[in-house]
Amino acid sequence: MLPAVFMGLSWLFFFFLSMSSSEGQGVASLEFVNRSFLTTIPWITAGVLLWFVIAWFSHTAIINNATNSRPLERKENKRVYNLVENLCIASGMPMPKINIIDDDSLNAFASGINTKTYTVSLSRGIIDKLNDDELEAVIAHELTHIRNRDVRLLIISVIFVGIFAFITEMLFRSLRFGNLGRGKKQGAGILIAMLLALIGYILASLFRFALSRSREYLADAGSAELTRRPLSLASALRKVSADPTIEAVKRKDIAQMFIENPQDKREELKFSFANLFRTHPPIEKRIKLLEQY
Repeated sequence: MLPAVFMGLSWLFFFFLSMSSSEGQGVASLEFVNRSFLTTIPWITAGVLLWFVIAWFSHTAIINNATNSRPLERKENKRVYNLVENLCIASGMPMPKINIIDDDSLNAFASGINTKTYTVSLSRGIIDKLNDDELEAVIAHELTHIRNRDVRLLIISVIFVGIFAFITEMLFRSLRFGNLGRGKKQGAGILIAMLLALIGYILASLFRFALSRSREYLADAGSAELTRRPLSLASALRKVSADPTIEAVKRKDIAQMFIENPQDKREELKFSFANLFRTHPPIEKRIKLLEQY
């Protein structure tokens, strides 16, 4: 859907540009629109692919820097390694890397796009404050994300949202601070492009949030299936919800990878419309579903 939105908005840009330049007739020349679209789209595609390649291969370093996570050595915490290994053996999964975030808050996330980069990151708080059953349930949740390749899907959606956000910001700054858009026709083109980029950003964000919410439910179900103890995950989520804020996490795209978004402001998410823009389902609803499992 995201490439379709991108291509569709690119075509619409030339369509509305043709209408605005038809000297008051308000009729678009489809020949001009199609020719301009077909001429420009290879360059746009090349730029998007370059953006993808850079983001794809640098995402691990970006995530580690954004969360201040580091590798957890086996000798540092054999308990965590035993829990992860037992779950991997039970599910037939390869052993992922294990990282730790030096923060007393309770949270965790999975990352990676292939066997070499799959990683489960746990905060020091969640390791110290959960019992074995609860911690195992949280780890099983993150392993389910890896098994379902949720992180790969999330990275793709985040990259597309980033592209639309970058285009919108670039065009806005060009209008505000630069000479671009001073002419009447040029200004109309910039305004059309900015409006369409904003629409693309909103649509891509909605797709991303819907994808993230549905995958959280699947990961909860996967944890219950792996451990056979859904109430353990429900208990862990209650403790996590009391203090999920990882201070080092400032980026919204990184925050949505956690088992509970450390940036969610509950008081701002009471209305159904606002819930369309939240990255995780309400934790109370997740707990309720687990208790009915």
